[in-house]
Amino acid sequence: MSVTRRFAPLILSALLAAGLAQAQPGDNPLLGVSPLPLQYPQFDKLRDEHFGPALDKGMAEQLAEIQAIADNPAAPTFDNTIVAWERSGRLLNRATTLLFSLLGADANPARQQLQTDYAAKLAAQRDAVLLNPKLFARVEALYAQRDTAAPNAEAKRLIERYRRDMLRAGAQLSDEQKTRMRAINAELATLTARFNKQVLAEVNDSAIVVDSAEELAGLSAAQIAAAADAARKRGLEGKYLIALLNTTIQPFETDLQNRALRERLHRASVARGARGNEFDTRAIVSRVMTLRQERAALLGYATPAAYVLEEETAKTPETVNALLRQLAPAAAASARQEAAELQKLIDGEQAAKNQPSFALQAWDWSYYAEKLRAAKYGFDASQLKPYLEIGSVLERGVFFAAQQLYGITFKRRMDLPVYRDDVRVYDVFDTNGKQLAIFIADLYARPSKRGGAWMNAYVGQNALEGTQPVVANHLNIPKPPPGEPTLLTWDEVNTMFHEFGHALHGMFNKSRYPGLSRVPRDFVEYPSQVNEVWADWPSVLASYARHYKTGEAMPRELLDKVSRAKRFNQGYTTLSYLSAAIVDQRLHQLKAGEIPTADGIVDFEAKVLKEEGVDFGPVPPRYKLPYFSHIMGGYSAGYYAYIWSEVLDADTVEWLKAEGGLKRANGDQLRAKMLSRGGSEDAMQLFRNLVGHEPDIKPLLERRGLVVQKP
Repeated sequence: MSVTRRFAPLILSALLAAGLAQAQPGDNPLLGVSPLPLQYPQFDKLRDEHFGPALDKGMAEQLAEIQAIADNPAAPTFDNTIVAWERSGRLLNRATTLLFSLLGADANPARQQLQTDYAAKLAAQRDAVLLNPKLFARVEALYAQRDTAAPNAEAKRLIERYRRDMLRAGAQLSDEQKTRMRAINAELATLTARFNKQVLAEVNDSAIVVDSAEELAGLSAAQIAAAADAARKRGLEGKYLIALLNTTIQPFETDLQNRALRERLHRASVARGARGNEFDTRAIVSRVMTLRQERAALLGYATPAAYVLEEETAKTPETVNALLRQLAPAAAASARQEAAELQKLIDGEQAAKNQPSFALQAWDWSYYAEKLRAAKYGFDASQLKPYLEIGSVLERGVFFAAQQLYGITFKRRMDLPVYRDDVRVYDVFDTNGKQLAIFIADLYARPSKRGGAWMNAYVGQNALEGTQPVVANHLNIPKPPPGEPTLLTWDEVNTMFHEFGHALHGMFNKSRYPGLSRVPRDFVEYPSQVNEVWADWPSVLASYARHYKTGEAMPRELLDKVSRAKRFNQGYTTLSYLSAAIVDQRLHQLKAGEIPTADGIVDFEAKVLKEEGVDFGPVPPRYKLPYFSHIMGGYSAGYYAYIWSEVLDADTVEWLKAEGGLKRANGDQLRAKMLSRGGSEDAMQLFRNLVGHEPDIKPLLERRGLVVQKP
C-alpha cells in the first residue's frame, strides 16, 4: 500500500472553515471511482485544476474517518479499528497516487506547484493520523491482546505493523516533541519537493549544445537526427542537443569519438546541482540531513540510518557496513585491473597514430571499454542493437518469459486513454483466462520525466475493496525521430526485464489486507532482479532478439559472445554502484553536529570515498549527492538495497537453474511462495521458504567475478 493511501494536509476544522471540503462540480474525475476497467485512470478527462479540490476533500474525508474510529465508544476490535483504518482515505489515495505518478512521468509547472503547495499539508495529514492519541490507545489495546483479537495470522501481523508505524512516527512523544516532529516533517516534505523540481530543471538546463554534426562522430544517423530535433525544439536551429540522464555516466560517452566532447559531457553531468545557480541543491541536501538527524534523535535513534534500517531485513548500520566493506576492496581491485587493460589499449592506439598517450579518465572509460569488449569477445554494442527493437523486446521477450513461467497472457488495447501518445496499455490475463491486471508501459525519455526507471501502481490490489492492479513501468529510453525504429542497448533490455519484475510483484500480490502489501526496501528489489535472468535465457533471447528489418534471429555465435561477456566490466559497474551506496550510508550515519554544510557536501563525499578506499578517479559514483534522487526519497540510507537484494537474487537464480529454469512449475513456486505474499510474512522467511536455505553470497561473487578476501 502506498504511504498516501493511509496518511496524507492541515486540520479538518480549518479545511471546513475554508470551505475546501465541499463537493466540487461533477466534472472532476478524481471525486468518484473511475468507471473504466479496473478503475483505470481517466487521463483524458483529468485536468491539473482537478487535483486541488480532490486533495482538499480527500484530506477532510480521511480525517473525519480517522476521528470516527478514534472516537468510537465501542471497545476496540480488529474490524472497528484496523479494518476501518484500512478502508479510510480512498479519495485522498486516488488523488495523491495520480498526482505523484504524473509528477514523475510527465511533470509540468502546474503539477510542480501543486507538489510545492501540498507537500507540508500532506505531511501534516500523515502526522494528524499517526500522532492521534486516541487512535493509538485503541491500537495499543489491540496489540496487548493481539493473540486473541486477531482473527488470523495476517491480522496479527497487521496490528503489529500499525502499532510500529505509530511508534516510529512519534506516538509516544510528549506534546512538545510532537509539535517539533510535525514541524520537521512539514519542512522535509517541502524540501523534498524543491529538490525534485530543481534536479529535473538542472538536468534539462545542463544539456550540451553541439555546433556541428562532425563533432558527433560515432553516433548513429538516428541519434544525430534526434539531437538535431531536440535542438530545434529549443529554438537552436542548425545545432545539436545532447540531453542528460540522471546517472553520472551518460550513454553517449560510449559512442562519441570526440574526446573533448566526451569530457565536456561528463563534466556537465558531474557538475549538476553544485554550480551555484538557481538549481543548486547542496543547501537542500544539508538541511534535509540535519532534519533527519534531529527526527531520529527525537525518536531515540542514534542516526537516521539506525532509524531506517530497523525496518529493513539488514536491521542495523553495522550489518550494511560489513557487506559494503566486504565487497568494496574486491570491486576496487577488479576495477583497477580493468583500468590497466583500458590504459594499455589507449597507449597502443596512440602509439599506432604516432601521438602521445594520455591517462584514462572517467569520460574515456565507456568508450574504450566498448572497444576492449569488441577486441576480447568479437562484438560491440552496435552489433546487438539491430536485434533489440523495443516492441519485440517487450512483447516477445518480457511478456514471453512471463507467459512461459507463469502462464499469464497479454493483449494490447488501444481504447483506454493515456497521458502521452507513446504510452502503451495491455490487459493481463491469468491462467484461468480471467483478467488479472492492466499494465502500462511508459518507455520513452522526455524533458518532463524524472530520471531512472521505476514501477508504480495507479490502482493497487485490495481484497477489502475488491480492486485489481493497474501497474506501470517507466523507463527513459531516448526516442528516435519519427519513422525510425527504437533500438535498445543491452542495459536498456536488462532494465526492461528488471522493472517488469516489480510489475509482476504488484500484479500477483494477494495480501488479505492492503497494509501488508509493502515489503522492506532491501527486499523489494529482489524479485525484480530475479526477473533479469530471463533477458539472456536462450529460449527467451531467441524469441525476441530478431533483426528489426529482416526478422532474422540473432546469430548463434553472437548469442554465445554475449553470454561469454557477462562478467566484462563488472569491476567498474560494481565499484560505481558501491561508492554511491557507501556515501549514502556514511551520510545517514552522521550524528548531530557532524552534518556538512552546503559548501561542504562535495568535500564530504570525496572524503568518504577516500576513507573507504573507493576513490578511483576513472570510476565515479553512479550518483553524486547533489543529484542523488534515490536518497531524497524512499532509498534514504537504503541504496545498498540493490546489492543486498542481489545476494538473494543470485542465490535464487541458482535454485531456478537447478530446478530446470523457465518452466511453469518454477513460476508457480515463485508466485505462491514469494510474489503473492507481499508483506504478510517475514521477508527473509519468504526467501527461505522458496529456496530452502539461508542466503549464500557465493553466487553473487561468481556472477560478478569478484574475489573477496576473508577477514
